[in-house]
Order: sequence, then structure tokens, then C-alpha cells
Amino acid sequence: MKKLTVIIPCYNELKTINTIINKILEINFIETQIIVVDDKSTDGSDKIIENFLEEKKIEAIFHNQNLGKGACIISAKKYIRGDIVIIQDADLEYDTNDIKNLIEPILKKQTLVVYGSRIKGKKYFENLNNFSHWIRIIGNILLTKLSNILNNQNLTDAHTCYKVFEASLFQSINLKEYNFNFCPEITTKISNKKIKILELPINYKGRDYNEGKKIKLIDALRAVLCILNYKLFK
Repeated sequence: MKKLTVIIPCYNELKTINTIINKILEINFIETQIIVVDDKSTDGSDKIIENFLEEKKIEAIFHNQNLGKGACIISAKKYIRGDIVIIQDADLEYDTNDIKNLIEPILKKQTLVVYGSRIKGKKYFENLNNFSHWIRIIGNILLTKLSNILNNQNLTDAHTCYKVFEASLFQSINLKEYNFNFCPEITTKISNKKIKILELPINYKGRDYNEGKKIKLIDALRAVLCILNYKLFK
């Protein structure tokens, strides 16, 4: 019987962390291990996580300082017991109902990596209401095109949260990036292994910065440098 490990990085998501954990707990089509990593939240998110931990519904890691999304994923790696790994943001931008469809190709041994695309099968302008700003759409398009060129992939959404991996492959990748650069790092290192990434469409409802959106323009610039670094100096 296969097992799914869900890694949930969390930093100051008091409004959503309870809901997202409960949504993952509702998964009944596969045995599930939930690892929540609190990245030194200051809004009380850690207390919510502690409640789930005390009830033995999840496993949890608590950072002593705020390190970033990539650091949360690195911290969780040593505790993975699943055959498949998926990254789940602690907000409600992504629809957990998509998880079953995303893991199916790996369960069927059709591929080793699946990305859930917010863009695939849709026209860009149709997604405007789902992204916080049109600049984010343009930035995502440009970053994905650069990633495709350098990594020989054919993705529409390289920086999606919903990334799914066959566990042994994921464990074989030495992750180093502590911030949002986890996305370009993992894509580039998978591509360096000559592995093609399968993309499937997902639902997405983005939030703005007033609602807690954290990624900024500087993260896009860091992503470009990250791709170049792991492609040129692999």
C-alpha cells in the first residue's frame, strides 16, 4: 500500500493553517503522512500546529528562527516515510481536491515528477482574477520560459507550489536553498538528471499582499540567479 507524504511549510498563517491541515486529514484515497514545519511564526500559527501534534494527527517541526520555505522543506526531508511527496502551502490558494489527480501518474509509474499548473489549459488573461496582480502573471511567464530554455522542459508554470515527486528521487536531490528559490533549484536539479516533468492543470485562487502573500519582486531576481547557478555550476 503506497503512502503520501505532505510537507506543509508555515509562516504566520493563523487564518488558514487549521483549515488546510483539516483538508489534508480528509484525504482518504491513500495513507497520508503530514509534516508541518513552522518557520518561527509570530501570529499564533505554532499554537494551532501544536494542538494537532498533541492529538497525534500530524508530525511537526518548529524552527527557532525564520529561515524560509526552502529551509522548511529541507528540515522535513529526513522524516519522509511516504512513497510520494507533495509540497502544500499553508494558505488556501491551492485546492486539495487536485491532489488525487496529481499523484496518480506517479502511482501508475508513468512519471517521477508532476507539477500542478495554474496556467495549463487556460488563457493567461482568464487567470488575471486568480493572481494578485498582472505583473505576477507576466513575471511567472518570463521565469517559466527562461527555466524551460535552460532546463529543456516544456512547462507552463515552473513556480507552482504543487510539486509532486517519487520519494526516492526527491531524497536523492541535495537541496540547499532556504527561501523561495526551492522552486527553481528543484526544477533545475531534476532537469540536470534528464528527467522530464509532467504537468497537469489545477485550480488556483491567489491572494494579495494584504491577505498574507509573501513572495516579492526580489524573489524573481533570485530565481533567475538560482537557475543559472545550478545549470552552469552543477
